[in-house]
Amino acid sequence: MDLRPLGRSALQISPIAFGTNIFGWTVDEATSHSLLDAWVDAGMNFIDTADMYSTWVPGHVGGESENVIGRWFAKGGRRDKVVLATKVGKPMGDGKVGLKPRYIREAVEASLKRLQTDRIDLYQSHDDDQDVPLADVMGAFDDLVKAGKVRAVGASNFKAARFAEALDTSEKLGITRYESLQPLYNLHDRAAYEDDLQAVCVARGVGVINFWSLGAGFLTGKYRTAADAGKSPRGAGVMQKYLDARGLKILAALDAVSARVGATQGQVALAWQIAQPGIAAPIASATSIGQLNELVAAATLKLDDASLRELTTASAY
Repeated sequence: MDLRPLGRSALQISPIAFGTNIFGWTVDEATSHSLLDAWVDAGMNFIDTADMYSTWVPGHVGGESENVIGRWFAKGGRRDKVVLATKVGKPMGDGKVGLKPRYIREAVEASLKRLQTDRIDLYQSHDDDQDVPLADVMGAFDDLVKAGKVRAVGASNFKAARFAEALDTSEKLGITRYESLQPLYNLHDRAAYEDDLQAVCVARGVGVINFWSLGAGFLTGKYRTAADAGKSPRGAGVMQKYLDARGLKILAALDAVSARVGATQGQVALAWQIAQPGIAAPIASATSIGQLNELVAAATLKLDDASLRELTTASAY
């Protein structure tokens, strides 16, 4: 698998990141470990988690995904095969939230313990915390990099102006900067990234790790009519968000391109994203080895210019 640089960091990542918010939630531990083994065996190396996965599940307290990954590291000895990304900042209960330097220092130790590792390759701000000066936030991250606990830092859910300000702050102070950004981006959700974040990321050499890359399954062609809403617990929400006139145009284009290139709709949707300026690795999940193999194949799928234009035109607002 050809690896690619993440921003200006020393990290070399696979063209797709394995999203692990499902670990310890909809995917049990044994299956999670099998998926991670298959991911590495296929030549992929990038996995993304967060400390708060999966606090939204009744009875969960956060750290479930990190714990599953940590036990996989402990039993398999494959830590050096992985570029590990996790996040800090979203609520963990008991007032544990945000990006105050003291909390960042506390949270990184908790993540390292759960993950059973001595370093995090990419440590990310899960949200922008406008109550804390950016100089303090980036200073705290810089301390972690200098201590060897973190190799690079990234951000998620930032607006373009604030993200540019964060980059400027690091440059001015001569300290660690954000090397990656996680925005919402896929064929249907294009505006959040393309309107202003893309220009900042491309100009500043920031690697983009976009989430919801398959539109909660919509871009796989799974949801096409009202009758499909029952295919999953989130089906009704997916239909409401994506199944409109523009969504149908996107599906038609995906059908046409996938038939022409001999790939699935989901693979084509991911290949289109990988080809877009600034994109380093879309984040996607798999709950079975079959689904994982589709992701691996998507990482090497190269679409011709005509196919890229067809998808871009069909998904235009």
